[in-house]
Amino acid sequence: MASTAPILITGASQRVGLHCAQRLLEEGQAVIISYRTPRPAVEQLRAAGAVTLHADFSSQTGIMAFIDTLQQHTDSLRAIVHNASEWLAETPGDEAEVFTRMFSIHMLAPYLINLHGARLLQRSAVADIVHISDDVTRKGSSKHTAYCASKAGLESLTLSFAARLAPQIKVNGIAPALLMFQPDDDAAYRAQTLAKSALGIEPGPEVIYQSLRYLLDTPYVTGTTLTVNGGRHLK
Repeated sequence: MASTAPILITGASQRVGLHCAQRLLEEGQAVIISYRTPRPAVEQLRAAGAVTLHADFSSQTGIMAFIDTLQQHTDSLRAIVHNASEWLAETPGDEAEVFTRMFSIHMLAPYLINLHGARLLQRSAVADIVHISDDVTRKGSSKHTAYCASKAGLESLTLSFAARLAPQIKVNGIAPALLMFQPDDDAAYRAQTLAKSALGIEPGPEVIYQSLRYLLDTPYVTGTTLTVNGGRHLK
């Protein structure tokens, strides 16, 4: 059921965030999105009724500027969906910069937005925070160590904020594995990646919307991260 208070989705200019924003708008739900890059989809969302706010979560200054802008646009929120993400590998000489950037986007931004956004959520009769994590946190990553560590930290924030904000606000996470290939992924990579899961499919972004919808609609789940990985843990 659509709420009059908007749902904020960060990083919603493409892929999963964009799909979830579109689906919510189709249901008559007011939506606010943040975007870093002004892709054509941002204008499409704006035309569909979304409030679109530019944001750069790679620094504390950028995060706080976004929070100020958000508070100017709404006095309440139905939910915050932390989808903004960046996937960087460590390269020699850039390790500290990469780690700091991953920490800022995946942990500091959700942490500060949750702290400052709690009062907006508390003005909604039902309120949720959803952190979009990653199935990679289950076993670690030798090539994307900073990314994996910061996403694991985000899952820890799920637990802490669930305890801190209960019972007024439910806080949960979603940890997907492969959802959508990139257009330039070759056949060999696609086959290798699909073979990592028991179900062996490229599900597309709708499975994350279905997971989000479940978390928004259920009254009795908090502090939980849903694994949406096609059975990768079975292989």
